[in-house]
Amino acid sequence: MKIINAKMHGYLDYLVVLIFLAAPSLLHLSMVPATISYALAIVHLVLTLLTDFPLGVFKVVPLKLHGIIELIVGPCLIALPFVLGFGGEPAAQFFYIANGVLILIVWFLTKYEK
Repeated sequence: MKIINAKMHGYLDYLVVLIFLAAPSLLHLSMVPATISYALAIVHLVLTLLTDFPLGVFKVVPLKLHGIIELIVGPCLIALPFVLGFGGEPAAQFFYIANGVLILIVWFLTKYEK
């Protein structure tokens, strides 16, 4: 059941950027998870600005490709704490796993059409 349209997905994308920017301070993340969070915020902002959907600015990346990228990113975020060795930092581990799961849920619920 696809209940999130392209415009709503755009709003959620900008919210994700804000979450990744705020998380290091709010959760007191150590250097590696914090740096990755800031980098992901920038990458997600660039992807959102480049996506061809109502809230995109430059409209270069097709919305379906945007969806494929998010489908790849979700599981990567879930694996990240374990692969990079900060699984012992509970706040970072929870943050990345939760965001990976949420991105997959949003992917599943999004109608990737304009």
